[in-house]
Amino acid sequence: MPLRYEWQMRQQPGYIPALGNFYIMTSLCVFCGSSPGKDDDYLNAARHLGQLLAEREITLIYGGGSVGLMGAVANATLRAGGRAVGVIPRHLWNKEVGHRGLSDLFIVDSMHERKAKMAEMSDGFIILPGGIGTLEEFFEIWTWCQLGIHSKPFGVLDVNGYWKHLLTFLDVMTGEGFLKPDHRSMVQIARDPAALIESLASSTPPLSDGLLDLARS
Repeated sequence: MPLRYEWQMRQQPGYIPALGNFYIMTSLCVFCGSSPGKDDDYLNAARHLGQLLAEREITLIYGGGSVGLMGAVANATLRAGGRAVGVIPRHLWNKEVGHRGLSDLFIVDSMHERKAKMAEMSDGFIILPGGIGTLEEFFEIWTWCQLGIHSKPFGVLDVNGYWKHLLTFLDVMTGEGFLKPDHRSMVQIARDPAALIESLASSTPPLSDGLLDLARS
């Protein structure tokens, strides 16, 4: 059965905490590399995640490629009987070897439209290992949350400590006063795909006051 989670809806009309206004987590966006990486553990983690999404009836939303970790998570989802939906810009259709066997595929005109479409269709976000494109997607979706554009949960799957140096640098940013502790805590971290899915599903959504207090942001 699909996972369900209670997002805080205190700013929405009709929210009754005692009753619990539950949403069904029907889709997760996965940002990841179009390369497989040097360690097989990266591919295995992507495949494991894809299988888990299918088992939990959660639709995979991703970048539409058939190679690297992108292809691995999509193929694993499909093999396990799940739905995989891709979003890819026209100019990357050939570069990323677009996947032609997906449940659904959206070909869009720009990278920005790609990210906006993926975010629109997703109930949350998972970041797997990847390169600068994955980093850019991660930071933009985090920035949107910080600005109050969305309040969907997101987390990093830290396979074999791949993201440990980045996470350390985020702590440096926080310590130096360039990142608020509340904004730093928006990022969930796990080493196991199942644990990360459960954490996202049961989490209180990250609520931000945006950047209204620019002097303290």
